Amino acid sequence: MNRARRRALGLVAVLIACAALSASSASAAPGRAECRSAPSQILGHPVPYCVILPSEYDSNKASDYPALYFLHGLGGNEQLLLNSGGLNMIQDLRDSKRIGEFLIVAPDAGRSFYINSRDGKVRYEDFFIREFLPYIESHYRARAERKSRGITGVSMGGYGALRFALRYPNLFVAVSAHSPALIETLPNIKVSRDQATAVAEVLGKAFGSPVDAVFWQRESPFTIVKDGPRPAGLQIYFDCGTDDEFGFNKGNEQFHQLLTARGVPHEFHLYPGGHDWDYFAEHLPASFEFQSRAFGLLPPAK
Repeated sequence: MNRARRRALGLVAVLIACAALSASSASAAPGRAECRSAPSQILGHPVPYCVILPSEYDSNKASDYPALYFLHGLGGNEQLLLNSGGLNMIQDLRDSKRIGEFLIVAPDAGRSFYINSRDGKVRYEDFFIREFLPYIESHYRARAERKSRGITGVSMGGYGALRFALRYPNLFVAVSAHSPALIETLPNIKVSRDQATAVAEVLGKAFGSPVDAVFWQRESPFTIVKDGPRPAGLQIYFDCGTDDEFGFNKGNEQFHQLLTARGVPHEFHLYPGGHDWDYFAEHLPASFEFQSRAFGLLPPAK
């Protein structure tokens, strides 16, 4: 074989190897995220959101997917999951086949607690249910059906996720929450004007300023469970750290006891840890796996 022929064959081999490498990279392409905003007539301003798309979302345009709505905690925003390494976490879970392919959608909610505020000026619940869900399902290939919608959250977002799922069980197949901000009854103590102002600065004006205990109780997931019908078919998971700085571990235990007393199936865990992102990040994979099973993307847990 002459030198020119050897060079030609070598070039062909290199091209074949490059093509194979390119095909391998394409087949294992990671998911991507995009951050945009959704219009809202109810709130009167656009609402930022981020969405983490399935790995094959761009290459397989014939497919549609379930959607998991991720609600951030107090002081966070729509970029919390992304800024905390969530994209890499989710890709690792996908690569190891621990979760299936679905959209993860995270809207900004400020300090709204995901409710319609006491003064009626911030109707976040109405926005989320009436405008945001339809917007996502009309702008992305997200399946507009109960069995393909899940909701999850951390801290304030865990409160919001439980509350949405329990109030609208016809819309969601599953809910999961990490360290949800659950308090069965607000303590009946008198506070000074300065203390009331400080509380309002932390909570915002969602529950009134000062906080209206009657309104708080009315909006509570505890009240929804006590006064409403059992949420048939809703799959429920939540956990909390045993050293939660805000004492939410007690509220979570009480909520677990209430669900048990009402005969509502659920999964609840207390794990070592506090109320911080380290705790959330450690347990979010369990939540995503739980949602994957609820979507039918993984076999049921043994």
